[in-house]
Amino acid sequence: MTRGSKFLLALLRRGAPVLASTPRELPAEVGDPEPVPALRRMGAMAASEASPPSDPLMIRATRYAVLLPLACRLVGLPLTWLWLVLGSGVPWWLTVVAWAGTVFTAGSAVWVLRVPDLRGRWTRLLLWVDLVFGVALGVWCGLWIPLVYLAGTVALWTMCRGVLTGLALAALGSVLLGLGAGDVVGIVGLLLVVVTAAVGSLVLLGLATRLALAIGMRLGQEAERARTERTLHDTVLQTLEAIALTEGGEAELARVRQAARVQAHELRRALNSSSAPDGLAAELATLATEMAREGLRAELAISDIGDDQLSEARRIAVRDAAREALRNTMKHAGTRDVVVRMEERDGGVVVITRDHGVGYDEDERPPGFGMSESMKARLAEVGGWCRVESRPGRGTRVTMWVPR
Repeated sequence: MTRGSKFLLALLRRGAPVLASTPRELPAEVGDPEPVPALRRMGAMAASEASPPSDPLMIRATRYAVLLPLACRLVGLPLTWLWLVLGSGVPWWLTVVAWAGTVFTAGSAVWVLRVPDLRGRWTRLLLWVDLVFGVALGVWCGLWIPLVYLAGTVALWTMCRGVLTGLALAALGSVLLGLGAGDVVGIVGLLLVVVTAAVGSLVLLGLATRLALAIGMRLGQEAERARTERTLHDTVLQTLEAIALTEGGEAELARVRQAARVQAHELRRALNSSSAPDGLAAELATLATEMAREGLRAELAISDIGDDQLSEARRIAVRDAAREALRNTMKHAGTRDVVVRMEERDGGVVVITRDHGVGYDEDERPPGFGMSESMKARLAEVGGWCRVESRPGRGTRVTMWVPR
């Protein structure tokens, strides 16, 4: 695999579009949660990959980089006009120019926020219109109003097209304004300051984006690892435990085979899940059928509450947590009967499993009871919660809630 260009150099050369590059991996120092020297972390980000692929959402998000120079110009133009009015006065036509530039800048900012522009064609057109308008102001009128406008144009092009483009436009603006005003050095210095500020903003935005991307990748990997561990716990591990506890006999062997088939089906479903959800009620009915094959009689009490409105992530989280609760009943409750109830509560959906088995003492939880690492964790990930209530001789009640 050919290594792409370094991120920081590409960012300075090509501007904000480089922010959309999404490497499949980043140096470990970038997203390391342990304390890492700041220079080392920034160096790792600067030296990371800057090649495609680019994520479509990231491509659209890079357009927001232009909001900072637009906001500065949106404030600068009216303030400059007001300063001139309070000083020596402003001709009417220069007032028209100042407020036309302000309206155009405000319209550009609103357009960036509201219009997706998936291919970026209109964004490029906007940049060129802005440049032509700024150059026309520099050729036609005054010093201060065109200078403020051109400073915004230089900042825009620096962030969108890189440092060399920004320097070229700063030189052009210096020629247009400096010769007429007789202060080339001062105008050159001011526009160079603008280029420097735009480059600094671009670099900080780039490093922040890389850091956020690295943290997101790390958290995503951890979440995927936890999901995989839970899937294996609820399928392969359960079947292996059942096999280990089987003590011969055709009936027991047939039961283990049936359980293995069910778990193989569930594991394949988890690995290849792409179908539209049928609703949590249907999922719980399927789960009850699955448990019946393993010898657990689950009585369903389901309210008609439009559970198909639940997101897939929340539906799967409740279903898998309920499966774990029912398996704990089979392993620890000493009963083969359980009631599963689903109803609406507190703006969400609650599923309750209740058995009248042996129960247990909260301070002496049975070995292998997977509530802490399995049910609570998976529901917390989707904004829900799980509560387990049990007393010796009085059975166990598991309440699982998720928001709509």
